[in-house]
Amino acid sequence: MSSKVYAMDLRASLQENLYVKLDRLLDAAGFDEIVKERHLIAIKLHFGEKGNTAYIPPTQLRHLVNRVHNLGGRPFLTDTNTLYVGTRTNSVDHLTTAIENGFAYAVAGAPLTIADGLRGNSEVAVAVNLPIYDEVYIGADVIQADSLISAAHFKGHELAGFGGTIKNLGMGCASRKGKLAQHCEISPEFDAKKCIGCGECVAHCPADAIELLKKKAKKDSEKCIGCGECIAVCPEEAV
Repeated sequence: MSSKVYAMDLRASLQENLYVKLDRLLDAAGFDEIVKERHLIAIKLHFGEKGNTAYIPPTQLRHLVNRVHNLGGRPFLTDTNTLYVGTRTNSVDHLTTAIENGFAYAVAGAPLTIADGLRGNSEVAVAVNLPIYDEVYIGADVIQADSLISAAHFKGHELAGFGGTIKNLGMGCASRKGKLAQHCEISPEFDAKKCIGCGECVAHCPADAIELLKKKAKKDSEKCIGCGECIAVCPEEAV
């Protein structure tokens, strides 16, 4: 059975602003039914890398947080650490980045946690018994929450085309081990004709799996974790 999808017009007026429309959308979706009094409610989102704008603004997110508070729930904002190199690789940098991007308690109205711990190793193995995986590794705080609300933003993706709610949950709730498992079948290849030997892929590879030989990037397949970081940083589209 397919899910019902509700959409709202983002145009606003003094008589009907975005928050009024959002409340109407949440009512239609039965939002209040999933929030129980005194329950710890995880709001799974993306805090964004340092200085970028690819996330839901915390001022808008607060309206969702306030609604959970009004229903007696105890919301917290959460995400997991990234596999690739950036400002969200560990919880210290991740939380610092979140606050610098505006997700302070005074703005968002809820505390922050990084669901898979300091270095992405705080996890719970969850049996799923599906064709590809028998079990998956999920950030412990996600498992321990009483319920979860996904607050996903639409984004482009080099391999999947775009990422949304499924990526926010499937990849975004996974621990480092869980992310590695999902990436393990992806192996980038280098186009020697396009490669200019700039070394960007070498500098950003989290597994030290790339080196420059005769000013051309070469991959060590034994070390490669398939994270795709080299695809994202190559200025010549040589990967």
